[in-house]
Amino acid sequence: VQLQASGGGLVQAGGSLRLSCAASRRIFSNNGMGWFRQAPGKEREFVAGINYRGASTTYTDSVKGRFTITRDRAKDTVYLQMSSLNPADTAIYYCAASRTPYMSTDYSAVQYWGRGTQVTVSS
Repeated sequence: VQLQASGGGLVQAGGSLRLSCAASRRIFSNNGMGWFRQAPGKEREFVAGINYRGASTTYTDSVKGRFTITRDRAKDTVYLQMSSLNPADTAIYYCAASRTPYMSTDYSAVQYWGRGTQVTVSS
């Protein structure tokens, strides 16, 4: 398993969750990583990305100021801290590793996908 995601669940609006994505050392050290999500009936969309060194991050507009992506080199793990959640954030969240050291917002640039983890936000 190249990427292993965890941390989803059910939370009330306004609450917080933290997603984790454990990667192999090779991927973590060389690839940009990030998160995409897919809500029922919608296309998969980019949420957040971080480059291979963690020096640069990017977010989709709807989560800016609420979500934070970080990486822990000691654990080869990328985290997505989600705060002020609202029902529109309900989706299956997928960890992703890019083909390059930088995380593109385009899912066609993803080389590895983790299994999705469900995030449900109740109103």
